[in-house]
Amino acid sequence: MNIDELLTRQVARFIDRKADWDAFADARVDGYRRAQHRFIGAGGSGKHDRTDFIPAEHFTLSIMFVPPGQGNAAHTHEVEEVFFILQGKVKVFFQDEAGTRVEAVLGPWDCVSCPANVIHGYENVGLEPAYLQVMLGASKPQLMGYVDEDLARRRDEHLKDMGGARRTASEHGASPLEDPKPLAPRAPGRE
Repeated sequence: MNIDELLTRQVARFIDRKADWDAFADARVDGYRRAQHRFIGAGGSGKHDRTDFIPAEHFTLSIMFVPPGQGNAAHTHEVEEVFFILQGKVKVFFQDEAGTRVEAVLGPWDCVSCPANVIHGYENVGLEPAYLQVMLGASKPQLMGYVDEDLARRRDEHLKDMGGARRTASEHGASPLEDPKPLAPRAPGRE
């Protein structure tokens, strides 16, 4: 592969990403609806056989579109996970095995690093959609380990119906846009 081919393979433009509203088992449940835009690797979706992203070598990177009032279920990963808020107001939490939860509300340009095997999650507590950059510390991370027993039992169900019709935002009660695109985020202090 020459250097031109390498650069072409290693570039992913947001305009070309497709919103995957069925990237995770919990994304089928009201309160956890969100769309993953894959850039490097498949993230925690388990859809590693796809070719619509830059091949991952050591980590994954996705952008998550999260409508107001939605988020993800309490879960763990075998590797660390980072949420970097690009746009919106997001409440993140850590939880211990006894169910004690600690929370923080993050805004644009804030981030949290969730250690491996620590229960965590987030919810968009703002009035507008949120965009999060999400990174996982492995090229092919395992599926999420859900705390909820029902979700844990069916954590791979979204992979079993991948041949079905593509789900859209409106089918999930979210934005009427199938592939939402954000406003360009601005660095703090820059107008």
